[in-house]
Amino acid sequence: MSHPTTDPADAFAELGRIKLGEVGLDDVLQRVAELAKRVLPTPVEVWVTLVRGGTGRTAASTHDLARGMNERQYAQRRHLCLDAVASGDILPVPDLATEDRWPDRTERGLKTGVGSSVSIGLPVQEAVVGTLNVYARTPHAFDDDTITVLKTFAAYAAVALANAHLYDSTATLAQQMQEAMASRAAIEQAKGIIMAERHCTPTEAFAILTKVSQDSSAKVRDAAQALVDRAARKSSTS
Repeated sequence: MSHPTTDPADAFAELGRIKLGEVGLDDVLQRVAELAKRVLPTPVEVWVTLVRGGTGRTAASTHDLARGMNERQYAQRRHLCLDAVASGDILPVPDLATEDRWPDRTERGLKTGVGSSVSIGLPVQEAVVGTLNVYARTPHAFDDDTITVLKTFAAYAAVALANAHLYDSTATLAQQMQEAMASRAAIEQAKGIIMAERHCTPTEAFAILTKVSQDSSAKVRDAAQALVDRAARKSSTS
């Protein structure tokens, strides 16, 4: 039965058209996995692994094939895809039945139906890297032409992932800053209310606010917001 494929040039173009403001990092990772599966003439399944601090996790996949094999190796921090990250190289496994570099991985892979695989390192960001892991159920599924296509696809995917990670990190930082500014504003308003009621200094007002938060087992910002809300309600009914 024929295997539907996408022209590599079309896949590369689709990666370039991803609108980062409309999709999150996880969506980009899933798109990368699905496109990688579609560019190859051989039926494959694709996993995208992200590695942070030496620990890997599956960020996207097209099938459960090799799930147990991967997750066990993540836990042990011994994984072919981690080696691909470390070396920045392409690590093909032509036939799992004759592979002896990763014995535990090989055994589990064979049990789950993996016949051959290719892992390619993806530089994402200085503190975060990834791999494109492609699995086939048959041995020797990846010839030189197939690996060349995957290598080129990985280069395009690395750019898309790096941009997505940067956008995601920037958006997260912006949200954290907004939350911090909102918390600071609430705390300053609460201090002003306490100063007006107690006729005390800003330092004394903050100490009182801290005591209120401790007594109520609430964060200072939450105690401050509650005080501001009460003052607003009181003002609206007076």
